[in-house]
Amino acid sequence: MRSLAISLVFMCVASASVFSQSKNVLQLHPRNPHYFMYQNKPIVVVGSGEHYGAVVNLDFDYKKYLEALSASGLNNTRLFAGAYVEKTGDFGIMKNTLAPAENRLTLPWRRSSVPGYALGGNKFDLNQWDEAYFVRLKDFMAEASRRGVIVEVTLFSAHYGGGWNYSALNHKNNVNLTDSVQSALANTLDNGNVLKHQEKYVRRVVRELNMFDNLYFEVQNEPWADQSDLVLKRNEYGDAKDWRTTLQVVSQRSNEWQRKVAGWIRDEENKLANKHLISQNIGNFHYPVTDADPNISIFNFHYALPEAVTENYHLDRVIGFNETGFAGRADETYGRQAWRFLMAGGALFSQLDYSFSAGAELGQDTTYKAPGGGSPELRRRLSVLKRFFESLNFIDLKPDHNLVTAAPGAGTQALSDGKTQWVIYVEPMATKPYDITLNLPKGNYQAAWMDAVTGQSLQATTVSNGKLQVPAGANDKVVIISKAVKKP
Repeated sequence: MRSLAISLVFMCVASASVFSQSKNVLQLHPRNPHYFMYQNKPIVVVGSGEHYGAVVNLDFDYKKYLEALSASGLNNTRLFAGAYVEKTGDFGIMKNTLAPAENRLTLPWRRSSVPGYALGGNKFDLNQWDEAYFVRLKDFMAEASRRGVIVEVTLFSAHYGGGWNYSALNHKNNVNLTDSVQSALANTLDNGNVLKHQEKYVRRVVRELNMFDNLYFEVQNEPWADQSDLVLKRNEYGDAKDWRTTLQVVSQRSNEWQRKVAGWIRDEENKLANKHLISQNIGNFHYPVTDADPNISIFNFHYALPEAVTENYHLDRVIGFNETGFAGRADETYGRQAWRFLMAGGALFSQLDYSFSAGAELGQDTTYKAPGGGSPELRRRLSVLKRFFESLNFIDLKPDHNLVTAAPGAGTQALSDGKTQWVIYVEPMATKPYDITLNLPKGNYQAAWMDAVTGQSLQATTVSNGKLQVPAGANDKVVIISKAVKKP
């Protein structure tokens, strides 16, 4: 009987440790899982960050970087954890934080005494952890936490053919006799004994970061680039060889491996105090998710359109836009992408900002050569968006596709609670502003306009006979409509 009692006590203690989830940990909001809750407060996640190498690049001063990000009023950054790195010039990026100088790369694995790593220095020993890397990783997370920055910890990435040549998991770069596999198979269940090293790496990173509340895990960056079962036309007028004209549907082989990785995360955290959200990167632009993994709480898209939210809203999970670029350098381009996406019902927008690099951690360098944008001015614009959402009771809002019945010369996105608050984002496309026609319940309504670029309040007006006048000016605008208070 005594041994049974001891066993029961042990089980209770173990159960308590498993389910003692901190209320501060980033999670889906219990009342509206399309949004986040962090430290017991509803939040949207908006960032404009460096190219994912803040920890692996020893020349990058992440404390300066995180301070600059926080000072901009933003709260998100993406971080690649070490299974994938690049070399200078990849993708046309000449100041690439994910491509450290020779011998300035730190990874989860310790270097061996055998020379021959593809990017310089000795090969890696996958059976030996580099504890200095984990000290740096946890210090980065602690610094981010102090500044209220949510970190997307991306565990793996597509290798795009050439990137596999630099991975420590490639048999050419380690002393552990990992199986020789093709680049496209590295992140599948057909990767031989590489799989066991991937599992050890995932579980170690998950254990090390369990104490932090300011993160979510992403399984793999852009899996469709290596494993695609189907390519659908997105724009029949573009060059068929240009990836921007297609929708690539990730392969079932890749999905099976991603489920396995998500399972490792969940299994490891079942033994630990905190449970973190897990993200899956679905595709470029938009795509209706099929056979959603129950372990996934965030579905992320790159170069996303509002349709990505619309097509997946029924999943009752967060839909995110976690990488931009390849659309020039104009700040207004990426600012508009952010407004469109969050006003469609998304909860996460993360700009890939090339004004950050090693030696330019304050994000002031606009001399970069890269396939995208980023600047202090863009971060200011994004902070306007974030502050605007923070001023709303957005947890009660959802996409409202019936609110605007006509908007001549303008594009619109709308959210509402259907009863007391309606919010419309307006992109003027005509030089002369036209009235917007609204489908509102009977009643009297007041409208408060804000300039979406500057954040300045514009005119306050009323809705008259279902018509709303748009203020003059070329800048994008946003309006909050509420029921007029009756005078006594």
